Amino acid sequence: MSDSVFKVAIVGAGFFSQFHYDAWSRINNTKIEACCDLDIDKAKSVAEKFQIENVYSNLEELLKNNTIDLLDIVSPPPTHLQNVKLAAQQGTNVVCQKPFGETLEQAQEITRIADKMGIEVIVHDNFRFMPWYRKIKSVLEQGILGDVLNAQFNLRPGDGQGQDAYLSRQPYFQQMEKFLIHETAIHFIDTFRYLFGEVTSVYADLRRCNPVIKGEDSGVVIFELASGMRAVFDGNRLIDHSSSNTRRTMGEMWIEGTKAVLSLDGEGRIWLRKHGSLQLEPVEYQWQDQGYGGDCVFALCKHVKEYFRDHGSVENKGREYLANIELENAIYQSDKEGRKIEL
Repeated sequence: MSDSVFKVAIVGAGFFSQFHYDAWSRINNTKIEACCDLDIDKAKSVAEKFQIENVYSNLEELLKNNTIDLLDIVSPPPTHLQNVKLAAQQGTNVVCQKPFGETLEQAQEITRIADKMGIEVIVHDNFRFMPWYRKIKSVLEQGILGDVLNAQFNLRPGDGQGQDAYLSRQPYFQQMEKFLIHETAIHFIDTFRYLFGEVTSVYADLRRCNPVIKGEDSGVVIFELASGMRAVFDGNRLIDHSSSNTRRTMGEMWIEGTKAVLSLDGEGRIWLRKHGSLQLEPVEYQWQDQGYGGDCVFALCKHVKEYFRDHGSVENKGREYLANIELENAIYQSDKEGRKIEL
């Protein structure tokens, strides 16, 4: 393990980037060496807040003028391919926000570039790093639920109503032709695979409830898994759920086994009800209600830094993540054709 400072540069200074800058600034022996955004005023504002010395509006210039260990790409999906190309030319490893390019073809091109230039590309899909899912994974591995037969997640952030839906935070949501699945449910495709294993087929029925936006904002997706279980994603961005912060868990989850049922509520609490019992028992675990989603951005960034410093294992390398995008494509195909898609 090296004791030298781990140097990160971040490209992107939009809404969600705040969680990346905050996370990297809190990781021991790590320095944000530079930041970049096409809007230089946004970049300067971020730099002032997090005491970053080097500020750029041009990524190529940043990469040529700074020695860094990692480029964190938090800029929008249309920029991902070009930004990875620029990093690869300098031999710089990358962590890239999901959805990981605009299409499967772009994501495949990114992985080909990384392989050819000998760099690592890791996808920043942080939901699997939410502390409740790490704990749920541990419970599943203990076999407490028996044979797991069903799971369901109801996405209910309640932020998609009216003419002003999403405008105060991420206004480009309104213009996305593919929205609920491409932007949001991709997290749960990844999380379902993390928790339950590989998917063998999908069936989807999608719709748009708010006519102000271009894409779908509601839908049901049924996943059949290699294990024989079935998982359901039921998403509607117009409806909320019981929570003091509806963006904490984004909804509620149930996992049903032959011995017990596990549930997750909007406060990040996990409950266990044994088969035949009326009693809900709390599953105790520790987590921090800060940052985004139980500090999952911090957890992922720390995981990535430890991988590069300690040379251990890492989750969601770019080529591994392609399976999620293939599933996304299958979901849209299923909705269009009105049938189950085998994988």
